[in-house]
Amino acid sequence: MDVVKHWIDNEAVDGGDRKGDVYNPATGEKTAQVVYASRGDVDRAVASAKKALESWGKASLAKRSRVLFAYRELVERNKDTIAKMLTSEHGKVLSDAGGEVQRGLEVIEFACGISELAKGEFSENVSTEVDSYSIRQPVGVCAGITPFNFPAMVPMWMYPIAIACGNTFVLKPSEKDPSVTNYCAELLKQAGLPEGVLNIVHGDKVAVDALLEHPDVGAVSFVGSTPIAKYIYETGTKNGKRVQALGGAKNHMVVLPDADMDLAADAAVSAGYGSAGERCMAISVLVTVGDAADKLLPKIRERMAALKIGNGLDPASEMGPLVTKEHLSRVVSYVEKGVAEGAKLVADGRTLKVKGHEKGFFLGPCLFDDVRPEMSIYQEEIFGPVLSVVRVPTYADAVKLIHEHVFANGVAIFTNDGGAARKFQSEVQVGMVGVNVPIPVPMAYYSFGGWKKSLFGDLHIYGRDGVRFYTRNKVVIARWPDPKFRGVNLGFPQNH
Repeated sequence: MDVVKHWIDNEAVDGGDRKGDVYNPATGEKTAQVVYASRGDVDRAVASAKKALESWGKASLAKRSRVLFAYRELVERNKDTIAKMLTSEHGKVLSDAGGEVQRGLEVIEFACGISELAKGEFSENVSTEVDSYSIRQPVGVCAGITPFNFPAMVPMWMYPIAIACGNTFVLKPSEKDPSVTNYCAELLKQAGLPEGVLNIVHGDKVAVDALLEHPDVGAVSFVGSTPIAKYIYETGTKNGKRVQALGGAKNHMVVLPDADMDLAADAAVSAGYGSAGERCMAISVLVTVGDAADKLLPKIRERMAALKIGNGLDPASEMGPLVTKEHLSRVVSYVEKGVAEGAKLVADGRTLKVKGHEKGFFLGPCLFDDVRPEMSIYQEEIFGPVLSVVRVPTYADAVKLIHEHVFANGVAIFTNDGGAARKFQSEVQVGMVGVNVPIPVPMAYYSFGGWKKSLFGDLHIYGRDGVRFYTRNKVVIARWPDPKFRGVNLGFPQNH
């Protein structure tokens, strides 16, 4: 059985005796073991990154760009291999896995432009013979802690920009699907990344806490659930670190009565059940205004019935299993809560059986109607293929509902009324907004992040905010005076 080891100094290295099991979610079979890091393993990875910083932090922008361009080409060339590896451990279908790799590639491409992104500002003659300018310099050793749902893409949101900015990086990926990160590290080695610039430690809370408390780690990026994001932010900042921690979501899709109902139904099924709902940008709540639900729900149910659910490696599959048996049980418990709380379960995915994959972690699409805001299936992030319909009488009620929720990650509106859409995008208090687009994930040159309890920290991830997060701004004031201004002056400095 394969053992997924740590990656330190551009080599796979073993750790201690603690290991975790890795499964194929479609079959339920154990396929590998992953080594869990001790504090000593984390110390070794950070020490490697600190040593590499001495040279990498001074490397030219041209050299950093060349490595990233080479890495981009290697990821492009091997994206099918990455997608298959990802599907085998996560469960998402191959088309979704390929899309994940492509979105990660876009951030790598953005990072290739570091020579333009890292430019400072310059003001000549701010005072007589005095110039002022700013420069961006690396933070130092940075760390990333990433979730299971995007094992290729989310790490690529972090380390390409971090290393482009001259930092070194220690990554702690999810222990549920760890193999992709090691494979990508091997590609970076082939691209010419020096030893120690990227290190990977696998494991659990032991590794996380060691990174958060390590005095040589200057910045931490995190994507995951809100309780953990809050813990990461509070613990990291308490230890003097710069932290960006992206938390959970409960993304609403508002459907007005004038919307194109076929377009809205396609979007609701795609965004609600794609990747088995294991996305922080998944649509989990449909807010139907007026009589929109009566027109929309039959179309949604028709599309749900036609979904092909099976092994993600089967090209015919449109939706795969959940990532682990434990997560499957958690999502099923929410379905049971919804029924107990009085919501109307109009599609029950618990009855799904996938022939030949009886031990897989499958749950069919679930659809609730008449969901009320006080219900746990509305309030809490489920992270599975469960879509809730909340009916409201007016547009104003829809906006009020969204604003009263603790999460504010993404939101969408479906309408043919441009005025209503413009009003919505302006007034809704959510970080990412889609207009007739269900999953408004920004392109790599914008930044990703929500508001309220969906984000802890001041800066969003990747894009321009990513460059700001992974650099420190320094202002220089320089005087090269004409000889006539030389001499001692004990007075308070004045402009001339």
